[in-house]
Amino acid sequence: MLDDEIQPIVQLMNAAPGPPAHEVPVSQARAAHDRETEVMSGPGEEVDEVRALEAPGPGGPIPIRLYRPRGAEPGVPLPLVAYFHGGGWTVGTLDSFDPLCRALANASGLLIASVDYRLAPEHPFPAAPDDARAAVRWLAEEAAALGADPERLAVAGDSAGGNLATVTARRLRDDGGPPLRFQALIYPVTDSALNTPSYREKGDGFGLSAASMARFWRFYLDGTDGRHPDASPLQAELAGLPPAFVLTVEDDVLRDEGEAYAKALEAAGVPVTLRRYDGPIHGFFRWLAKVSISRRAVDEVAAALREGLA
Repeated sequence: MLDDEIQPIVQLMNAAPGPPAHEVPVSQARAAHDRETEVMSGPGEEVDEVRALEAPGPGGPIPIRLYRPRGAEPGVPLPLVAYFHGGGWTVGTLDSFDPLCRALANASGLLIASVDYRLAPEHPFPAAPDDARAAVRWLAEEAAALGADPERLAVAGDSAGGNLATVTARRLRDDGGPPLRFQALIYPVTDSALNTPSYREKGDGFGLSAASMARFWRFYLDGTDGRHPDASPLQAELAGLPPAFVLTVEDDVLRDEGEAYAKALEAAGVPVTLRRYDGPIHGFFRWLAKVSISRRAVDEVAAALREGLA
């Protein structure tokens, strides 16, 4: 059953004119995503500091926006979280996730570094995970200069960003570091197969449709085998990854693969907390200006990060 605050949003979405989301040109989808931010996320909270940074990357400089939480004690190094935004590896910007990252910084009391990785279809796989790995390596190297504790690093992300977060954690494990202490995955994409029961049950439902997710994968992979573990982390060897918090949503095509990934992590000996939210839909995590369940989810993820980096 949909949350009382989510129900009217879904009704407005269903009543909106125009073609279905999976048929909208990418440029229009990106513009719509930006408009959604203005309406659903709001202007964002005040934080103590926002810094524009650039990390060297395989395809050129990677923009990063660093948020220092409100009320942070001056001169005291804070744990740092690299955040990767959602959007099917195709939409999303530093600006469209700015309100969310501000809220997450304040709620957690941690430094949040939002990473502006390259997007498909212009830059297909493996551009995004390559940028993600390069960004986290640079953040680790520069941690002290950024006011961060280099011993307390984590990754986090939502949807496609959750995919990048956990893929980055595994790639860094295989590289021998830098070591990560925690990962927070919000309705993560973990498998390209598109064949779980939640795809059949929720594929034409609310929020993210099966057809939209199939298009995102097509743009992202550009002919690459989707079973590659850097694309579908469910196909990877997961032992030795950092402890994880995994959030899924009942009415979401990604529900089952997110929960399957949590179980696979646990089977590999990784400590996992799995939390399913009933009531919202995919994408709700950044709707802080409109629904209270978004705030509850941000606070819960923030608490998990804070505890994981204590």
